[in-house]
Amino acid sequence: MPLQINHRLLPLIALAGLSLPGAAVGMASEPATNSAATDGYDDQPTLSAVAQLGKKLFFDPSLSGGGQMSCATCHDPANHYAPANDHTIQLGGLHLDQPGIRAVPSLAYKMSTPSFSIGDESTADEAAEASPMTEASGAALANASAAVVGPLTAQAIVKADAPAANLVPKGGMFWDGRVDSLEEQALQPMISPFEMANADTATVYAKLKKGYGKDISALFGDNILNDQDMMISEIGFALARYQVEERSFHPYTSKYDYYLRGKAVLTDAEARGLKLFDDANKGNCASCHLDKMTGDGQMPNLTDFEFEALGAPRNPAIPANADARYYDTGICGPLRSDIYSAQPQNCGLFKTPTLRNVGARHVFFHNGVYRTLEDVTRFYVKRDTNPEEIYPKDASGKVLKYDDLPAQYQINIDVIDAPMNRKLGDTPALNDAEIADVVAFLKTLTDGYDPAKDGIKAAK
Repeated sequence: MPLQINHRLLPLIALAGLSLPGAAVGMASEPATNSAATDGYDDQPTLSAVAQLGKKLFFDPSLSGGGQMSCATCHDPANHYAPANDHTIQLGGLHLDQPGIRAVPSLAYKMSTPSFSIGDESTADEAAEASPMTEASGAALANASAAVVGPLTAQAIVKADAPAANLVPKGGMFWDGRVDSLEEQALQPMISPFEMANADTATVYAKLKKGYGKDISALFGDNILNDQDMMISEIGFALARYQVEERSFHPYTSKYDYYLRGKAVLTDAEARGLKLFDDANKGNCASCHLDKMTGDGQMPNLTDFEFEALGAPRNPAIPANADARYYDTGICGPLRSDIYSAQPQNCGLFKTPTLRNVGARHVFFHNGVYRTLEDVTRFYVKRDTNPEEIYPKDASGKVLKYDDLPAQYQINIDVIDAPMNRKLGDTPALNDAEIADVVAFLKTLTDGYDPAKDGIKAAK
């Protein structure tokens, strides 16, 4: 039985003023606030009582089936809420021996993710790909009071009036956008057999009632203890509130953030990389990874939240891929099963991730097939010009291009947008020196930059 979310907004302003009795959440694994790197952002405000409960839940391994895995196991605050290890996929289950099927994404900067929708790209969105973003950024929520809800209760929508040729999937959580809120995203791993591996919703409910009954009733009333669906819903809400209120999930303290505020200077290589990142005929990265501030000073998300079929090569390090008949087709499954997953035009599409903290990642793409930013960038510019450098070959020497997507869905792969619009034998859009410059820029997107230290280093 799937975990159910009751999309009911709580009186957040009132809750923000509550104190959680006995909320001893000062653990060694807590995220640390780098006061030297806030530069204009307030210090971490006191978490609301609901967020304090969410924090306790986030770090509690007893909520897993085997008692060994918490949310923080895969979403380590010391590594920007992404895995700290370099495993292609993470191991979970009762004995931490069950492999997942996709690389685990970071939880940082998730609160500005819109709910899943399929519709035509608006003029504003198209303009935002080459100019300052026009949609709300997470920076607004990061600077707001605890009463800001964020996308916690949004519902998926379909823009049925959009021309079929212009339909663009956008938003939602996970690589396939299968849920719409931070609440649902937080709860799904609890019953995943290769994650926290609880047997069912009733098991989660029993654990919550036993371990957190007093805290839950103090916040939400005694009646909730006898309502399984409502308790599960409020626990999802608490986990979501923690991610919204805790600044380390969205600090906006990278060197690039300082650069956008006029308080840091890029090196020559970083500046060249940014120019290539923005150049529509070269890297063209900014067409999907929006990188400009809004007119009112909100920071960019470094993603447009849209979906793309890129044709990343198959990764033999994923155990599921040992079965030649198995394919991960993104929106079309295996983890998503709804009306959208039955539509062939969505097969092979995965959500564009934010590039924030990408320099701290250990594996890249949904299947973790690459381990360096250089290889990722090289994939984009050589996928079609030099496919023999990207894909394996069969026994006869034939290049198995787009080998991780069934032939009938390969029509969905983007061959229009630069740099993937070039043909076999063309010169790649970026040479090795330019790839190095792009990577230099990407490394400016890591949070925790200290301009004072950089200034001392430059002086030396």
